[in-house]
Amino acid sequence: MMQSSTSLHCYSTLLPSHHSLFFPLRLRFSSTASPSQLSFKPLRSYLHALRPLRSTATQEIVETAKSGAGFVEVGYISNVHGLQGEICVKPSTEFPELRFSKPGRRWLRQTVSGKDTIQEVELVEGRGHPGQKRWILRFGGIDAVEQARQLVGSTLLVREEDRPELEQGEFYTRDLVGMRVILKETGDHVGTVVNVFNSGASDLLQVMLHPSADVLEGAERLMPEETDLSGPLVWVPFVEAIVPDIDMTRRKMWITPPKGLLELNIRTDERSKKERRKLEWKERKKFQRRLIEAKKKLCEMEQKHVFDGLRYGEKSQRSLLADQIVGVNSKLLQQALQNIEMPSKRLSISELISAAKNKLTTSYLKLSKECFTPCVGEENLAANLQEKGVHLLSKDKVAIVLVVNDIEEERGRGDSPDVVGSKRTEDATFSVLQKSLSDDKKFLKMEDRASVPLLLVCPVQEIQSVKRLFSNNDYFGFDTDKVWFLEEEKLPIVSIPVEEQSKHKILMKSPWEILQSPIGSGGVISLLLSHKFREILSEMGVEYIEVCSVSQNYGLGDAPLLGFVNSCGAEIGIQIFEAMEISDESFDMIFSITFMKKLMQHMDKLQFSPILKQNSHVKMIDKEWIDVVPSSPNSYQFHCSIYSALSTCPLDNICLMEVTE
Repeated sequence: MMQSSTSLHCYSTLLPSHHSLFFPLRLRFSSTASPSQLSFKPLRSYLHALRPLRSTATQEIVETAKSGAGFVEVGYISNVHGLQGEICVKPSTEFPELRFSKPGRRWLRQTVSGKDTIQEVELVEGRGHPGQKRWILRFGGIDAVEQARQLVGSTLLVREEDRPELEQGEFYTRDLVGMRVILKETGDHVGTVVNVFNSGASDLLQVMLHPSADVLEGAERLMPEETDLSGPLVWVPFVEAIVPDIDMTRRKMWITPPKGLLELNIRTDERSKKERRKLEWKERKKFQRRLIEAKKKLCEMEQKHVFDGLRYGEKSQRSLLADQIVGVNSKLLQQALQNIEMPSKRLSISELISAAKNKLTTSYLKLSKECFTPCVGEENLAANLQEKGVHLLSKDKVAIVLVVNDIEEERGRGDSPDVVGSKRTEDATFSVLQKSLSDDKKFLKMEDRASVPLLLVCPVQEIQSVKRLFSNNDYFGFDTDKVWFLEEEKLPIVSIPVEEQSKHKILMKSPWEILQSPIGSGGVISLLLSHKFREILSEMGVEYIEVCSVSQNYGLGDAPLLGFVNSCGAEIGIQIFEAMEISDESFDMIFSITFMKKLMQHMDKLQFSPILKQNSHVKMIDKEWIDVVPSSPNSYQFHCSIYSALSTCPLDNICLMEVTE
């Protein structure tokens, strides 16, 4: 990975290996058509007229030691000099005076037996080599030519934190790489900076275009391994007229490209087509490996019949089935099946809360709904909790997971999973959702929300509607790059064994579609852990995750509850309402990031309730697909409550806030 310093203009010295990447840009016109044929004369004149504002330079390569400490490559030891142990260094930095003439600690990276090792050395003195772009250095303890020869081929390093301070308006290249590029006029996400090159006249940003707003959905938007397949590469001149605004904190830059600039620079040569085909081939291979692994797990569970549809039908039908096979959470399914085979006594949600209330003392608090003033105790307690919670939210210590479920009735209760909620229910859900997100009094102000990560968990049939709601309301002040729309967790519906020795079999809705149903609020925990969101949020500095449902009672960003959890040092915080039946579909809970890490080791303690249902399905008999229409309950659907996480946490680490009328 490269680190270099550049400003709105920079004379960076390119390493030889970069020239092959740069040549296609310089030769693009001659390799396709003349400029007049392309009708880009006005654009080229415009770009030619742009002048850089400043110039500064450095180019240094960042290395990372096994210890995790960051190093910067500043030179390469190419030869020995003289007979007194001096060495000759070829610089890869544009701060040679600082790096080579100032005595002090340096580090050498060498490859020994195929492994990189880093050792500390003491630079005694250094001087420039007359007439050559080389430096002559002398290290402490190296005073013979034989000792110096052992260092030839080593890379000279300095600490990353020792890199020079830049003037205002100047940037290190590695700080620009990875930044989001946004059209200033429309706010649309253009792509991501993947490299910076010097063209002699000005620096060029190499930007990988974002193919569309719908490509990187859900968790995939955060997975680094997926970003290399995002789209074609384009060149953007790094000059103030085209890149007027840069926000280093939010890792964003806004561009105002002249008409045709992005289209002009899209690579269309034969090599890029081959690259795209290669990437597509790699993606197919990756999916095939995932499919093989998923089939192996289902075979171990004696579910081979699920693969029957892969031998019939159209390509699109087989692809649908393959996607569903890969999407089956086999670990959760095994756990749910075990709960059928070995049922254990499960406390109801109300019993769990009652048990917590009876044992909690200092971690139990009653607050009045009216202005959140305390019913008992100090008058300033609620205000202090509110202030502490708002502080956590404003300092980016909280991520919010909002579960978009039905408010007036549970979707499909008592029916097959095909049944969707009524239009009236959907409208009511979105009305409450919009009201909650628009309320500055209950939650942070619009301008303070940009850095708060927001994950929305939705039924698959409602994801597009929720996206439109956010798009039409300018994302309610949230940063579009920190909002994810996730499909709720589902598990296959399984049969009731006819014979005592037979197994539960996954039911098929069609030859190419697995019959599935949502598992309830407990699926949120699985989503957070299976998509590595816990690790990602932790890297962003998040300390708490608030999980709440779209409800008339619960507001987004519950500051008093956050403050209470933080004050108690609790791992789980729960808010309930007095005289209101506790429901799995209406909840407001807070989990600490540390607890989520522990929960990964205790996922087997999440409890699934098998629910008897009557489900029509298809079945292959004698190589023919037969419709099965049962006259009585014939299958199990699985349900898991988010409150089952309480069984994995000691009561001493739980706090409960009860809101009274």
